Amino acid sequence: MDAVDILFVNGSVFTSGLSGSRPGGVAVSGGRIVALGPDDELAGLRGSRTEIVDLAGGLLLPGFQDAHVHPVMAGVTMLQCDVHGAASAEETVATIADYAAAHPDLPWIVGAGWSMEHFPGGTPTREQLDAVVPDRPAFLSNRDGHGAWANTRALELAHVTADTPDPADGRLERDALGEPTGTLHEGAAHLVEHLLPVVGPAMQLAGLKAAQAHLFSLGITAWQDAAVGTVFGQKDILPVYLAAAKSGDLVARVRGSLWWDRSRSSDQIADLVDRRGAGSVGRFSPSTVKIMLDGVAENFTAAMLEPYLDGCGCATENSGLDFVDPVGLREYVTRLDALGFQAHFHALGDRAVRHALDAVEAARAENGPSSGRHHLAHLQVVHPDDVPRFAQVGATANIQALWAAHEPQMDELTIPFLGELRAAWQYPFADIARAGGALAAGSDWSVSSADPLDGIHVAVNRTSPGAPVGTEPLDAGNALSLAAALTAYTAGSARVNHLDDTTGRLEAGYLADLCVLDRDPFARPATEIADATVTSTWVEGERVFGEPA
Repeated sequence: MDAVDILFVNGSVFTSGLSGSRPGGVAVSGGRIVALGPDDELAGLRGSRTEIVDLAGGLLLPGFQDAHVHPVMAGVTMLQCDVHGAASAEETVATIADYAAAHPDLPWIVGAGWSMEHFPGGTPTREQLDAVVPDRPAFLSNRDGHGAWANTRALELAHVTADTPDPADGRLERDALGEPTGTLHEGAAHLVEHLLPVVGPAMQLAGLKAAQAHLFSLGITAWQDAAVGTVFGQKDILPVYLAAAKSGDLVARVRGSLWWDRSRSSDQIADLVDRRGAGSVGRFSPSTVKIMLDGVAENFTAAMLEPYLDGCGCATENSGLDFVDPVGLREYVTRLDALGFQAHFHALGDRAVRHALDAVEAARAENGPSSGRHHLAHLQVVHPDDVPRFAQVGATANIQALWAAHEPQMDELTIPFLGELRAAWQYPFADIARAGGALAAGSDWSVSSADPLDGIHVAVNRTSPGAPVGTEPLDAGNALSLAAALTAYTAGSARVNHLDDTTGRLEAGYLADLCVLDRDPFARPATEIADATVTSTWVEGERVFGEPA
């Protein structure tokens, strides 16, 4: 073999199929892996022009792939009033005040990232926002995108009053007199959202580029955008991805999930076919359809098989929302599957999970095996009867592992209203894997951290990064091994992204989409996983993050 372009040496490697790391390195030429093995076996491939990358005792692995993320939305938020980093209600309000003061000419104060756990009952008030933005409308989505916070001026402009009915897919938080308090759950956010200044293509592209740089810094080389369409207040981002792919600004590999409009039915399928047909360019392919089935547990809109409890532990009359008719869903997914689309479900409550599995099962019964690789994201509550069905129907569990830990939002806004029995059914990653189900992994950024190592830390420990020693794990029996968690975030996500024939593994012939960590997590305690950092990221043999030593 001739001398290679790049040699990664002096460290360890990990790839799918291994139960741990092993000493060695990788040789790359022409953007592809050409050999891997011990350093002494690779030494003969070194030439005068070979770049030597010293792993310095770190770990080389395939580039991470995020199977459920919102980069354009997150990137635009980075350019607006971003309160994701706020650690309390006071800090959130102070950040908004600073942003408003620094941008006196903006007609609206728009942003995102406030945490429900920082406000009593998870619902901030318009008066809190009025105190720092009294002179113009303000509107900020919360971290999970399932609610928003508006000030009095924004509600006035939208003509939202005590007489405004709740929409079918959401509700207004109200005081004792029925007056809107400023928190808008799910579809109720659209009552104000449609008035926001339009974010144009230039800012969306800037957001995409900022997000891509951030994801590269975390070792992520490919992702599945979970909302390609006109959704969550954003204009359709399909043209933005197409333009970025054509110009070369899009360096990562991206699978686009075309948004399913829940206000329509099967009449939109022809439109989705047209959008797919016009949209595969370079490293971007929009061949998935995202179907959002329910909301989130914290605001009681996740679809549950049994009603939520109230603060006293008694059953209520509310069991959440079905955003898509479950009977129609089976028809839609069957038709999409027959047309070669992948279905990507938002399924958070146990009823939504069951409806998604029923739909995939119906598609299999009608169409037979397919290459769709349908997957269910979030999976907060899964009824035990449905755990084995992932393997039975061939659906992948797309996990957002960072959420599977005790923290204030879980302990104060979720568990008391699920009850002890259902709380024990949360995030059953290992149970699904033991039953033969396939796992992929994603972050849902900017809902939560995009850092795969944070998510992997929780998947293995079932406690949050930085949690004090002795913190109770959230169902330790569903912890994954480090190898299983890393595999979900590499080969598992590559599979649902339909990139597994060329990426997601360290294997001769595969593309050199790679990530280097500063240490080998297999050689350290599991409680230190999140302490690892990415030192370099590579796409097709080109360094996209990190500086040469």
